[in-house]
Amino acid sequence: MNAVTNPTIALLQSSSLATVVQQEIERAILAGEYPPGSQLIEVTLAEKMGVSRGPIREAFRMLDEAGLVRTEKNRGVFVKAIPIEEAIEIFDLRAAMDQMVGRKLATEATPQQLKELRELVDAMKKAAKADDTYQYHLLNLKFHDRLVEMTGNSKLVAIYRKLIKELSLFRRLNLSEGWKMPVSANEHQKILKAIASKDADAAGQAMFEHAMQSKERTIANDLRRQGHTPATSKTHA
Repeated sequence: MNAVTNPTIALLQSSSLATVVQQEIERAILAGEYPPGSQLIEVTLAEKMGVSRGPIREAFRMLDEAGLVRTEKNRGVFVKAIPIEEAIEIFDLRAAMDQMVGRKLATEATPQQLKELRELVDAMKKAAKADDTYQYHLLNLKFHDRLVEMTGNSKLVAIYRKLIKELSLFRRLNLSEGWKMPVSANEHQKILKAIASKDADAAGQAMFEHAMQSKERTIANDLRRQGHTPATSKTHA
């Protein structure tokens, strides 16, 4: 006699698999394996990941909600391309959020949290020295994500992560020139130093300036892609 599958267990298994699939596709998008504008083919991904098409469809839905893909009726699913104007708006919002995060952590960060941040900055310096842009980008994302996570504000974390995923392409492009990484690593060192000094104003300002400089770098890169030569700037990722 065949065993009867519990519908609740089947649903949980399906949901869990869809989450795993969603996380893998998201990782690939953020790593640049699927560039903005590229189409995600359901059957191809199902074969590549060794799953049925159901979890792929559910993963697409979650990625659409997260703002990483767009679904076009009768055409398919495409990796979302953020217009430069929208990216600038996100950078401005991120700068305000980062300033708040810096001020909060300057007064509340624990010794263990500061130790973790130092380790991340040290790892970023090593990646920069090794000219490892891919690893540096991942560490950069983790450093800022942990800063926000350390505030203990779950709503802030959720909003921040959605915005940062949308900005990921631009942030990778900002680090595409290897010589920018040591400059960026020093900026993260400055943020860490301000937080560790417990100076709320300095920490907030360091994070605000870092975000705004990243915005300026993004604008400069966009101008270059359009064939324009931007004015010399000290900005970086």
